[in-house]
Amino acid sequence: MIVELGHFALILGLFVAVAQAGLGLLGGGRNNALLMAVSGPAAIAHLGCLAVAFVALSHAHIVSDFSVANVAANSNSLMPMLYKVTGVWGNHEGSMLLWVTVLALFGMAIAVFGQNLPDRLKARVLGVQALVGVGFLLFIILTSNPFERLLPAPLDGRDLNPLLQDPGLAFHPPMLYLGYVGLSVAFSFAVAALLDGRVDPAWARWVRPWTLVAWVFLTLGIGLGSWWAYYELGWGGWWFWDPVENASFMPWLAATALLHSASVAEKRDALKAWTILLAILAFSLSLMGAFLVRSGVLTSVHAFATDPERGVFILILTVLATGGALGLFAWRAPALQAGGLFRPISREGGLVLNNLLLATATATVLLGTLYPLFLDALDGPKVSVGAPYFNATFVPLMMPLVVLAAIGPLLPWKRADLAGVLGRLWGAALTALAAALLVWWWRDGGPIGAVIGIAFAAWLAAGVAIEWGQRVGLGQAFRDGDWSRTLARVTGLPRAAHGMSLAHLGLAVMICGMVGDSFWKTEVIEAAHPGDQFQVAGYSVTLDEVGQQAGPNYQALVGQLTVRDADGRFVTVLQPEKRTYTVQSMVTTEAAIRSTFWGDLYAVIEPAELLNRGQTAGSAAAASNPAQAWVVRLYFNPLVPWLWAGILMMAGGGAISLSDRRLRVGAPARRKQVAELRTEAGS
Repeated sequence: MIVELGHFALILGLFVAVAQAGLGLLGGGRNNALLMAVSGPAAIAHLGCLAVAFVALSHAHIVSDFSVANVAANSNSLMPMLYKVTGVWGNHEGSMLLWVTVLALFGMAIAVFGQNLPDRLKARVLGVQALVGVGFLLFIILTSNPFERLLPAPLDGRDLNPLLQDPGLAFHPPMLYLGYVGLSVAFSFAVAALLDGRVDPAWARWVRPWTLVAWVFLTLGIGLGSWWAYYELGWGGWWFWDPVENASFMPWLAATALLHSASVAEKRDALKAWTILLAILAFSLSLMGAFLVRSGVLTSVHAFATDPERGVFILILTVLATGGALGLFAWRAPALQAGGLFRPISREGGLVLNNLLLATATATVLLGTLYPLFLDALDGPKVSVGAPYFNATFVPLMMPLVVLAAIGPLLPWKRADLAGVLGRLWGAALTALAAALLVWWWRDGGPIGAVIGIAFAAWLAAGVAIEWGQRVGLGQAFRDGDWSRTLARVTGLPRAAHGMSLAHLGLAVMICGMVGDSFWKTEVIEAAHPGDQFQVAGYSVTLDEVGQQAGPNYQALVGQLTVRDADGRFVTVLQPEKRTYTVQSMVTTEAAIRSTFWGDLYAVIEPAELLNRGQTAGSAAAASNPAQAWVVRLYFNPLVPWLWAGILMMAGGGAISLSDRRLRVGAPARRKQVAELRTEAGS
């Protein structure tokens, strides 16, 4: 009965979304106060319907109702409760239900927290938001019903993909969807502004906090996915340039450009058309990611569906949303006023260059992702575009961006003296040179890529410190010994300024982590027996034993590795696992990792199958045979913890910026807006 209630709520949600879209857009077009007033309550009702549907599907997974096809295909009675809940969105149908629920959540947030928005703009934003929801609800109901019954019901389910049975993957999709779908708000604001024919600084101020929310969640979602790949897949890497990884990375790049562009539109009433275009493209890239994951054109651990018919449906939705918005942009953009003027050497000029670099980087990733798919669709030769292409094209674009990130915040608006700004950064230049020389000496001359990478990170970190110190008068406090004025400036500085500094500093820390893992990784791979000893990065590692351990729905071979330092002192015990999930007979790797400030000691163990044919990874015979040989893979990944710390710092910087009152209020006084609307109506 609960399942049928969820199905009914899903269908009812479609009708409510149609009403919200129709009344919001019609009321905004006719400036009808009554119709516009309905769009807010409709958005709240829409979320209520989808929340009931989502809770109903979650209940079916929690109680293991195998009469529901979605539960039978993606759950099992032996699964831990965390993964039963994860199974709700660990599949195509459930993930799409999560998608539209998050979409409705943002619509409700606009209705509740957008009290200062002009009524016409708010109604149109809610209408466009609901229109996107209508398309995806039709897709779910017609092609991907998560409440479909399975009769007769099987005694047990086929289990969730073992790779997804992990805490990192439990939280990765919701975080990612809050970012993906959060960009729909910027898209809706852009389309609503084009319908209204007016883009002003107040519009940019309204768009920025919603974009920032999406950017923070997208940053955390991508970071969680990278962290999961690092410790779960067992190859010691954190990024593979997988097409589905790229599908989440491209919206992040576009959203980063949008955040910087919107600040120009807000402060200087410039780049309005470009900001609108970025808002459209950012969400369009999110829709393209949904198509790649669910169309069957990709084979990936991230892909949910392999049904071409579903892919065609999503492709049509993507073309309609993107094509319609771009068509409206082509019609309205020429009428948008240019806004404030500025010289190339200025804060605005720096942000324009920032946007050009980010847009080019996005196009580079897009080309590398789609080119092999286009060739395959045209029956052309099979082409694999991997890390060498992206390292050769994407990384060089990021180098000037890092340089600019230290210079840009010091540039004044409208016009600037570049020589004077660079003169204020002499300390950053010396810090970068000192860091490069230190790395050159420490690593005996290279590799040169690592020297350059650390120098760029040091430049950015020192530039952030100099800019922040000058804002709060740190130098004056050191000279005078009076810290009260500096403390007052620190507390009085807008939180957005603190957030920007922390985010840029996080980027510098993340660059250090990338450089350390890319250039200084140490790897040892040996076939070993219990008692054998290995040396890696100054550690002595001994394989003590390999035993068998039973999990709730898997059998595992667990290795015990004792780690000692160069002086023979005990450091830790690592216990990597090789799990065999009984239902799907699928083997997964559980790496054992010891993290320190300077890096990760990373261990993986597996049977030497070439030496012992016929034994499975989880067999008791393999664990009990003293002659069994094991492949032990040990890595020392320098500075990888800095990578995760940098991601958290960037997301934290975004959250601090979001707490700035200027972004939370985000609009002029309500009375002023009402007066403006009455003036427009009278004219």
